[in-house]
Amino acid sequence: MSQKNLKEYWQKNIRIVLILLSVWFLVSYVFSIFIVDVLNNFIIGGAKLGFWFAQQGSIYVFIILIFYYVQYMNKLDKKYDVHE
Repeated sequence: MSQKNLKEYWQKNIRIVLILLSVWFLVSYVFSIFIVDVLNNFIIGGAKLGFWFAQQGSIYVFIILIFYYVQYMNKLDKKYDVHE
């Protein structure tokens, strides 16, 4: 892999990590702690939305983020020919 491709590969990798960490921060801190009182005004499935994010929603989002990252990196690895 050339230096240009290697740099591009890492830039894309770091960019997706930062995006996914931003989503993680949004769900786990903003939705579950900072604006929980606002979200608790909404009820989903019998539970307050803020409580739902703090207890279950953040876990579901984390799992989705992990699977998305794996799929994205597998495609990126194949594109730059660094797959196993």
